[in-house]
Formats: sequence, structure tokens, C-alpha cells
Amino acid sequence: MTETTQSRSVSSYLTEDAVRNALLHVFLYGLAFLMSVPYLYTLSRSFQPNELLRDPQPYWIPPLVGEPITLEHYQYLLNNTLVVEWTINTFIIAGGATILIVVIDSMIAFSLTRLDWPGQGVIMGIILASFMVPYYMNIVPLYQIVSDLGLINSYWGVIMPAAASPLGVFLLYQFFRDIPVEYEEAARLDGFTTFQVYTRIILPLAKPILSALALFMFVYNWNAFLWPLLVLSNETAYTLPIGLVNLYQGNIDTPGLHMAVAILGSLPLFIIYLIFQGQIVRAVQMQGATG
Repeated sequence: MTETTQSRSVSSYLTEDAVRNALLHVFLYGLAFLMSVPYLYTLSRSFQPNELLRDPQPYWIPPLVGEPITLEHYQYLLNNTLVVEWTINTFIIAGGATILIVVIDSMIAFSLTRLDWPGQGVIMGIILASFMVPYYMNIVPLYQIVSDLGLINSYWGVIMPAAASPLGVFLLYQFFRDIPVEYEEAARLDGFTTFQVYTRIILPLAKPILSALALFMFVYNWNAFLWPLLVLSNETAYTLPIGLVNLYQGNIDTPGLHMAVAILGSLPLFIIYLIFQGQIVRAVQMQGATG
């Protein structure tokens, strides 16, 4: 009788757990679908001819009459604009800024958490205090410095100020501080130098948070608009956000082109997120476990 009761309770528990998981998955997938509705609509409309786009009745799925699907909007972008050059410029600027941020900020965070030198608290206080200074207050002096260095209308004029963000130092500082010191002590006993501890112990353990930081910084610099607009004056040097805004201004009565522009502008970020999403999840899990 006892075994029967226990088996029934276990079966009931498994059933309740399965129902709970099923409901949770239904809710999450439903929420994901709702979030994807605007993107699916934009994607559908970007392949529709102008006749359908000007129709008062919007079509999620083009009717199977006439020419329901067209590539004219994408062909126009590729053949009559500098969208390819703008995309390459954006990759170079966002990628270069991301690499500098990850390398420099990881070194700063390592020195603040693993080395002993005077003034560490002051430096960390300055980094934290910099969050309270609005970005727009630095625009004029920053532009003057970049201009004096002769970096106007160049990649470095956009990349170097972007690499001075304190956010990366703050995130890595929190993560490096939670790495057990026993790892470093064992490495020191094996004869590791400080640089070897940094490159062969700390950085491999911090891959998830470094990937998350790199993705966040890449997206931020990819979408940056104001500072590249001030520095880059040549149309061939524009980044994708600046170039696409110019396309909007010159093509007011072409909704299909606007839809294609939105798809091309977000597609690289979507692909990059798919590649690094596992690293982001692991970074959140590790930070939650160590914090």
C-alpha cells in the first residue's frame, strides 16, 4: 500500500511538473512570436511591389495574382546606393572599437582586482563617477581633441573615443573579483608570470562575460549615430545608420525601400546574436552563481 501511494505521488508530481513546463514553454514561445511580429511584417512588406504597398489594405501574405513578390527594393539598394560600403565601414568601426574595449578594459579590470598598487580605489571611484557625466557634455571637447589630432573623417576618429567607455571595466571588475584566488595562487606556484596569469587563467575563465561584453559593445557601436555623424563628413565613409537615414530623406514615397533598409540594417546584428547567444546565457549563469 505504501509503495502504491508513493508511486502515485511521484506520478502526480511528474505530471504537474510536465504541465507546468508545457505552460511555461507555451507562454515563452507565444511571447517570442509576439515580439517577432513587427519583424515578420517588415520582411514580408520588403518583398512586395509598390502597387501592393500603396494599397489601403495591408498584406501580410501577398496575394497570388500579378507579381506578388519582387526583389526591386533590394536591387535598388545594392545597385544605386553605397549600402555595401556603409556596411563595411560599420563592421570596421564597430569591430575595431569592440576589440579595443575588450582588450583595454580587461587589462584595467585585471589590474584593479589582481594586482596591488596604490590608488586603486581612487581609479575605480573615477571610473564609477564617469557614469554620472552625460555623454553629450563631452561632445564639444572630444570633437576638438579629435580635430587637433587630424582624425576627422577617419575610422580612428570614431573608434578611439568609443573605446573609452567605462562600462566594460565595471562589468569585468565584478566578474574578475569573483574568480577564486586559489587559481592564481596555483598558477604562481607553477611559475606563471603576471601576464601569463592574465592570458592563461583569467581570460579563459572569463570567456562568457567577454563574449557578452563584446556583443553589447558591437551592437552599441553598430547603432551609434551622433558621434559618427559629427566625425564622418564624406558620404563614402558613412556608417550604415547614417547612410540609411539619408536614404529615408531622399526616398519618402518608397515604403518598400524603407522596409528593405530596415531588414538590411538589422540582419547582421541578428546573425551575430545567434552566434553568441550561448555565451551570453553562460555569462548570466556564471555571474548569478558567483554573485
